[in-house]
Amino acid sequence: MSTGKLNAQSKQELDVLVVGAGFSGVYQLYKLRKAGFIVKVFEAGKRLGGTWYWNCYPGARVDSDFQVYQYSLEELWRDWNWTERFPGRQELMQYFEYVDDKLDLSRDVSFDTRVVSANFDTRTNRWVVSTHNGRTVRPRFLILCTGFASKPLFPDYKGLDTFQGVMHHTGLWPEHGVDLSHKRVGVIGTGASGVQVIQEAGPVASHLTVFQRTPNLAVPMCQYKLDVATQTKMKAELYPDIFRRREQTFSGHEFTRIPKNVFDATPEERCLAFENLWASGGLRFSGANYQDTTLDLRANEEVYRFWRGKVLARLRDPEMQRKLAPEVAPHPFGVKRVSLEQQYYEVYNRPNVTLVDVNENAIVEVTPKGVKTADGAEHELDVLVLATGFDAVTGSIIQIDIRSVDGEPIKEKWRRGLSTYLGMMTAGYPNMFFPYGPHGPTALCNGPTCAELQGDWIVDCIAHMRAKGKTRIEPTRAAEDAWVARVHEIYSTRLYSHAKSWYTGANVLGKRVETLNFTGGLPLYMSICRERAHNSYAGFVLSGWDSGAARKAQL
Repeated sequence: MSTGKLNAQSKQELDVLVVGAGFSGVYQLYKLRKAGFIVKVFEAGKRLGGTWYWNCYPGARVDSDFQVYQYSLEELWRDWNWTERFPGRQELMQYFEYVDDKLDLSRDVSFDTRVVSANFDTRTNRWVVSTHNGRTVRPRFLILCTGFASKPLFPDYKGLDTFQGVMHHTGLWPEHGVDLSHKRVGVIGTGASGVQVIQEAGPVASHLTVFQRTPNLAVPMCQYKLDVATQTKMKAELYPDIFRRREQTFSGHEFTRIPKNVFDATPEERCLAFENLWASGGLRFSGANYQDTTLDLRANEEVYRFWRGKVLARLRDPEMQRKLAPEVAPHPFGVKRVSLEQQYYEVYNRPNVTLVDVNENAIVEVTPKGVKTADGAEHELDVLVLATGFDAVTGSIIQIDIRSVDGEPIKEKWRRGLSTYLGMMTAGYPNMFFPYGPHGPTALCNGPTCAELQGDWIVDCIAHMRAKGKTRIEPTRAAEDAWVARVHEIYSTRLYSHAKSWYTGANVLGKRVETLNFTGGLPLYMSICRERAHNSYAGFVLSGWDSGAARKAQL
């Protein structure tokens, strides 16, 4: 191909550029292409999968039940069967390969392509988007499907770069894997990925040392194998209802909270309800509990007492009991992301496992041989696992140099305080959407549910603009301010502020602490979004004129 043709191709004017090929990006590609738009996807990884491409650490698996953690498109679920209630990373990657084959997606995806900058050209009402490998495209619309957990957060420990063993962050784990068998393994962090790695490492490592800041209030996964016959029956009788039900519940699952307050139930009723939710497994003990568990501290303490009793019964060592299930809750139950576990607490009964509470015995430095703590001990390691989380929700967006119409980086705008409208756009950055991102139901919602509902809203919006011949949309400052106020007002009625959490950015040094999510539940969120669209996209300014697009839309 000639240089001229290469240059022409590199400056291709697309209708839409989607950044990221996880659940959200793949859905956007499918729906936009079906609606007749010219759309491409830029993906930094080598395959479809988004977070499941990058998070390939030992034990990685989803925390939503299989029936809701998939696309609701019948052409996909009709011929696909899962093997486990909570699929693991490998099976999820196989699912994306299946989706790709069914929908012929990869022909419109550029892999190994990381977006590094984006500027809006006010003369043409197009984005100018550049990649790390020198490619430039000029899409009318830019949709950032970068996920809420794609910017790994590394600890600022002295000597971290001196460690001579094998060291990886769980979010950047090598796909070929790391053998933990008969190794001295250290895990820093006990969030979701930490719990999963610890469960895998404990039984096979020669010694496992866990460095914990906050005990994880994990609940039983209750994993089990699936058969084809059961799923065939579910598809025939339940699947359509399950997918419709997802958007009717607070968190986009098929279950919702008990419509009653904790202390309005008798002690006997409450006990039986807790037991039933616990035995059901998954996120139900958190997400299907009484309606006031994240609203009223006294009610929350009742839930924690039940949780603690269950965990204490699984731990033999009083010191482990004190560190893992303290008498006073480290934070209200359910206001941090609830992790699912299979044998997490039993791991701490093993003689080859050490638990270091870094609040009592801080990490002083990482040495070539391992980790040194304040008591002077050096924990020698062969493998160091950094399960230290992410600069979540906003981090994946602000790591791209995205400039407003006035040239302001989005990182600087949001440094003064996160501001969005409907959790999908932000003033000063026209034609740019970010589903499953800041001020959406994001961290509190089942991923595929959110991807489809927000995705449909965005596609409908762009189609509406095409029909009207409009080339530019952005929220007004007043609408944005009103949305931010509403997000904060709802958040203030919940117990989330009682925890230091990535829900609020409190895990990132120097990051403004504020709610990053809409905490009012999915039904309320979608009703607001749909009302705004129905009311001629209230709060947005639609401008520009493309008579050709309008005529085409009318044909």
